[in-house]
Amino acid sequence: MLSPMTEMKLFSGNGNPALADKICEVLGTSPAKAVVGRFPDGEINVKLEEDVRGCDMFVVQPTCPPVNDNLMELVVIADAARRASAGRITAVMPYFGYARKDRKEEGRVPITAKLVANMLVHAGVDRVLALDLHATQIQGFFDIPVDHLFSFPVLSAYFQERGFADLTIATPDVGGIRMARAFAETLGAGLAVVDKRRISPDEAEQGFVIGEVKNRNILLVDDMITTAGSITGAARSLKEHGAKEIYAAAAHGIFCGPAAERLADSPIREVVVTDSIPLNDNGKSLGDQVRVLSVGGLLGTAIRRIHMNQSVSSLFSK
Repeated sequence: MLSPMTEMKLFSGNGNPALADKICEVLGTSPAKAVVGRFPDGEINVKLEEDVRGCDMFVVQPTCPPVNDNLMELVVIADAARRASAGRITAVMPYFGYARKDRKEEGRVPITAKLVANMLVHAGVDRVLALDLHATQIQGFFDIPVDHLFSFPVLSAYFQERGFADLTIATPDVGGIRMARAFAETLGAGLAVVDKRRISPDEAEQGFVIGEVKNRNILLVDDMITTAGSITGAARSLKEHGAKEIYAAAAHGIFCGPAAERLADSPIREVVVTDSIPLNDNGKSLGDQVRVLSVGGLLGTAIRRIHMNQSVSSLFSK
């Protein structure tokens, strides 16, 4: 275990440098200098421009789209740090890509979440700080410490300030009940579930609604919004069952493919996401329909506690 007196340095890849800057503001420091570029043939080119020997090093890099580029940047930075004798390397992953395949649902398919875990460890990562993993069991894929934070405190605080009356928290599938229950308990709201049957990896079909939603304001919660098929389908089902205004909240706003068009045509009044990944052009095209909250404070607090060898468990609320 490193001494709290060990120097801390925070580096960033190209995945989300704006979030790294916000984290540094919380920590009262500046991002460490590094070149993270490309060779002419597209290969990742990394050079750490500061001495990291013996340092407590944190690398902020979500593996969001472009997923392969961001993942390779992370492992190449880790390899450079290991070969430069960094004291400890912590991968700060506000978004963990390749997480959907966390088990074999059928024959002849990979378990990519475990593959990525192996890549990070072999690259030299000593610890992982993650935010809203797609499946909590991914923590067990690592043989190194994993601190798994949730954006729930940031998202729930926003809706507490809004003070909605007659509020019901809904989840677009049964897998999100735990998250929805946490929102419901904190906001003093009801709870509902929209039954979902997945047709393909990109398409889901909503069925019946469990819970009282008629004449209620609805907050739909999920861990991520990718193509927005699940959450917009759930919103339409809730509207058909008599819901009033519908809002949505998710940790990760990926907004790829037809997401922008689907959300614009949906009954969802506002979509609230975090800055775990940068808002892309699809998200920006939605204008005021999308609100982005920062998790820089949450991650900065966790990084400080990890560096000081203090407990991080109080930040695990969900």
